[in-house]
Amino acid sequence: MKIAAHHTAPLYDWTMHNAEFNDARLVAVYDAECSWSRDDDFFLSVVSETPTARVLDLGCGTGRLTLGMSAAGHRVTGVDPALASLEAARRKPGAERLTWIEGTSAVLPDRSFDVALMTSHVAQFFVGNADWDAVLFDFSRAIVPGGRLLFDTRDPRARAWERWNPVDSRRTLAMSDGSAVTIWTEVIAIAGTAVTFTHHYVLEDGELLSTSTLRFRSEDEVRSSLERAGFTVENIFGGWNREPVGAADGELLVIAHRVG
Repeated sequence: MKIAAHHTAPLYDWTMHNAEFNDARLVAVYDAECSWSRDDDFFLSVVSETPTARVLDLGCGTGRLTLGMSAAGHRVTGVDPALASLEAARRKPGAERLTWIEGTSAVLPDRSFDVALMTSHVAQFFVGNADWDAVLFDFSRAIVPGGRLLFDTRDPRARAWERWNPVDSRRTLAMSDGSAVTIWTEVIAIAGTAVTFTHHYVLEDGELLSTSTLRFRSEDEVRSSLERAGFTVENIFGGWNREPVGAADGELLVIAHRVG
């Protein structure tokens, strides 16, 4: 029986942290919703400024951009702690040409990559300052001197979380099997610069919930943390067409390079 889109009580009495990356049912939904877009064009264009680069994609998820970079001629390693997402990536055409690693930045080999990146706002999942500093120092260790680090993080001045509510965020996604999934997001807590929210996924046989917390760092915080880890900032853009900060998409698109 199809569940009405307005139903809000979960039929599965279960909420998983970051379930869209860890539950195979929701990984399929994520993959169907998140097709190639202008953010992928941006990152691929920057990566390709280094021909045939050795590239690290940390938080590679289901491998959309990871595979795209490989198809463009780069030697790519995808790293992610979510096994369900990695399994989806490994099933895709061309996946055999890449290296896939289940793990975190702690597993990265020393001085092995010309370019490293985190996309889809992976940087915001490192909520605590110690965790964020640790991943940046891991990048500093893994990238060759002069190599580049790229990532995106939402500019807190754009207050994106104000649109994470059941009205503005509601959408319905058609799946390849003919089913439909209704999705919306609601903020459940704000603590300083950390925002906790729940994604609702109404499938045809019930509802699944996924709760996450993201950190919204200011441009100054981003710059100072990179400097501590041994990076110099080349550019920070505010939009996917390389617009200045504050003038476009509410993003902080960071390009930095490893010093020394």
